[in-house]
Amino acid sequence: MKYLRTIPVILFSLLILAGCSSKSDKPADTVQQAAVTGERGTIPIKTMSLAKSRISRTIDYTATILPFEEVNMAPSTPGRVDKIYVEVGDRIKKGDDLFLMDRTQLYQMELQLSNLSKDLSRLDTLLRSGSAKQQQYDQLKTQYDVTKTNVDFMKQNTLMKAPFDGIVTGKYFENGEMYSGAPTTSTGRSAVVTVMQINPLKVNVSISEQYYPLIKKGMNAEIAADVYKNEKFIGKVFRIAPTINSATRSFNVELELANRNEMLKPGMFVRVSMDLGEVETFVVPANTVMVQEGTNTRYVFINRNNVAERIEVQLGKRFDDQLEIIASDIKEGDMLVTQGQARLINGDKTELVN
Repeated sequence: MKYLRTIPVILFSLLILAGCSSKSDKPADTVQQAAVTGERGTIPIKTMSLAKSRISRTIDYTATILPFEEVNMAPSTPGRVDKIYVEVGDRIKKGDDLFLMDRTQLYQMELQLSNLSKDLSRLDTLLRSGSAKQQQYDQLKTQYDVTKTNVDFMKQNTLMKAPFDGIVTGKYFENGEMYSGAPTTSTGRSAVVTVMQINPLKVNVSISEQYYPLIKKGMNAEIAADVYKNEKFIGKVFRIAPTINSATRSFNVELELANRNEMLKPGMFVRVSMDLGEVETFVVPANTVMVQEGTNTRYVFINRNNVAERIEVQLGKRFDDQLEIIASDIKEGDMLVTQGQARLINGDKTELVN
């Protein structure tokens, strides 16, 4: 009986403890949630008003010198190489003989053409006297024209001549060898000899798309080669690509480069500098530009109505501790975050501090 009286008291005590425990747990959860929420509270920042500065726009790129023209000279059909008139390193003039192919087929076609010419002359006489029909003459004349075209083509592909002034950079056969049309050059092309035009030369530069409106034909570019420390060469824009490469966001510009004293050689590494004149642009402290970890993405924060907005930017020229930034989403008067930006994420609430 004594133990039976004690059981209700114990049960009542347990119920009271359980109630107290549940009441005390709820405030603890609330405190924890508030602590988590507080991590993204209002972020104190300092800002500056964006204004455009006028700067001299110069862009710098690296490139490789190319021949202005390069031609792998080869006949149209396989055959025996009768004679090669040049060696690697020889300087050539436009129209100089390069090599001669076997002429057996050409001689046969020339004999056929000669016979057709005589027949055509006789038939023309008969046509004038009324002893031949116009249809006969027209058929023979067509045959003669086709054969003459083939002879002219064969002559051009039997004795190969230099297409421009230049230098021989490759010779792949010797006299008497058979040309089969198989690849012979390092680039997988088929040729008997290779010729290059080395004065002028050419430089191809891949330029960022933001400068497309500023590049014009005829513009000068200053070119420096590392092998000539104190020498400067002048190139001129002669061709601009009509499209932008969607993968690199750049476009190709071709420069014609006068090869003074033929100091420069195809394959040399050069640095290209182009003066685009004065432009107005945004120049900001370098520490305001952030970089996304693991990428090359650059961005800044703009404070709009006490909310941080992340804006991706492209970098332009550097001026000591200042950087040019380019973005379509920023304008003059925007408030650039200059302190506290390292703690911000897009959409954070901000508070200006002195």
